[in-house]
Amino acid sequence: MHSENETRETAGKLQWWQRAPRIPTLALFAVVALALLGTFTLILATVEAERTQRAQAARTSAIIESLDQIVRAAMSGETGQRGYFITSDTRYLAPYREGQERYGAEMAKLRRLMGNDLPPDQAALMAEIARLGDAKWAEMAGVIELVDQRRIPDAHARVLSDEGQLAMNGLRRTVAKLEDIERVRLAQAVQQASEAEGRMLPSLTALFVVIVCALALGLWQAIRTAEAEALAANAAVIAEARDRADILAKELNHRVKNLFAVILAIVKMSARGDKAAAPAVDRIAKRIHALVTAHEVTQGTGKDQTVDFADLIGKAIAPYRSSSEKCELDGGELVLPGKHAVPLGLVLHELVTNAVKYGAWAQPGGLVRVAWSREGNRARVLWEEIAADGATVLAEAGSEGFGSALIRSSERQLGGTITRRFAERGIVVEMDFVLEGGEG
Repeated sequence: MHSENETRETAGKLQWWQRAPRIPTLALFAVVALALLGTFTLILATVEAERTQRAQAARTSAIIESLDQIVRAAMSGETGQRGYFITSDTRYLAPYREGQERYGAEMAKLRRLMGNDLPPDQAALMAEIARLGDAKWAEMAGVIELVDQRRIPDAHARVLSDEGQLAMNGLRRTVAKLEDIERVRLAQAVQQASEAEGRMLPSLTALFVVIVCALALGLWQAIRTAEAEALAANAAVIAEARDRADILAKELNHRVKNLFAVILAIVKMSARGDKAAAPAVDRIAKRIHALVTAHEVTQGTGKDQTVDFADLIGKAIAPYRSSSEKCELDGGELVLPGKHAVPLGLVLHELVTNAVKYGAWAQPGGLVRVAWSREGNRARVLWEEIAADGATVLAEAGSEGFGSALIRSSERQLGGTITRRFAERGIVVEMDFVLEGGEG
């Protein structure tokens, strides 16, 4: 009877531990989904900013071209008027008539480009351009009419008056002011697009941190499950509990990879049929691909397979490297047992995350230097962070928390030592572990 009661109590505990991970898994899935949704929103904002910039560039170019043609048309008309005044030869009126026709067409085009809902300053400049242009053409038409009437002295007097010169100079100045306004608007659109694109990297970094934290919590759940298994006396029940923990970890990893695939598909769909947005979407897709690759590396390989350390560190830092986040890698060939991929991959991602949040990459211009070597049956890795000149290096928040526990656990699995110290310009981490024969 006593043995039967103990069996029932143990079974009840196992059932509770087996049911407990389901709710946290759904919560983690919801957190990752919200992070992906926020990232997708920023991606759409970036694409829209790029589209607005290109539309403004096309509009500004067309307006400046139209303004240039208006001034050229007035100059062409003035050339024809002067030639006719000097020679009385009607052939000189050809450029005058051509300029007059072009002036009317370009003014109509300019009004279409500017639209009806103009700011007060641009509306005033448009009215001033029309007034000065009309005044210039009225002056030229008056001179031609006087020449037609053989009133040469009167025509000469009007040509020598300041009427035409003032109108032409005023037209040039007003056109230049409107061009300056359009260039300022274009510069603002370019700045907004640049700022929107600049927000993408922190967003993708935050997304990766959320996913890594979700995986870490999944690992914690697996540990809890293992502790629950220790309560079981029945080997079959223990094996079943371990199988459920493995399935839970695989399911969480599968869902995370599916979420990456979904957001990558959504990003590509957002640029479908929009050639102007394709370059920005392509850059974003490449960053997401880099995050996917880094995530897959942390999952490791089978115990009988091997991992190249250069490939492991390269993929771990790939999502974060840029012109402002510099990294130097130095080392020869270093082949690791497949069982080292998970603990070492988690340590590297912990160091990369801390570098982004607190260390050398927390401010632009920082440098991360990684060097590795093999000495007999042992591997040595040196991680150094060098902050930019004048940059402030923060100590890791909660340095004795989960990050330290993760490193200590990985240290035991690697069968070596991992030491950290804070230098003047950043953290220095030294790893020394065996390549074969370590703990599994």
